Amino acid sequence: MNAPKPYYVKAGRLDVLFNALVGKLARLGMSLAGTAELSVRGRTSGTMQRIPVNPYHQDGTRYLVSARGHSQWVRNMRAAGGGELRLGRTVHAFTVTELTDPAEQAVILRGYLKKWGWEVNRFFDGVTAKSSESELRAAAPDHPVFRITVTS
Repeated sequence: MNAPKPYYVKAGRLDVLFNALVGKLARLGMSLAGTAELSVRGRTSGTMQRIPVNPYHQDGTRYLVSARGHSQWVRNMRAAGGGELRLGRTVHAFTVTELTDPAEQAVILRGYLKKWGWEVNRFFDGVTAKSSESELRAAAPDHPVFRITVTS
């Protein structure tokens, strides 16, 4: 019996255009509500792949959450173990630790959805910042969470 495919919501045409605009703005040093551009080495191509992301800060720690699920940047991040966040000329290299405990993920997801829900709620199948702990834990496997450790 085959295991189910990991959750992933592919970007539509408007999403691709919006991401291109947000990424360009981040490269120019302009952030929309805290966005930045993520660069991560491709696991097969070896070239740096870029995508705008919504870094989330909680208790002095930075996190990346994949609202769309097990996307290409997530798979690349797992293989590379880190990347770079850019806003204009400011570039921070980092390593990551993926959170695997649903309880720990749920805490981060709740805060992330409080900050970014206006943009990403559509990817969470009805789970919001106001959802119960058990609903957030149930959603956690579909939305990878990485703790960022800045190295430069």
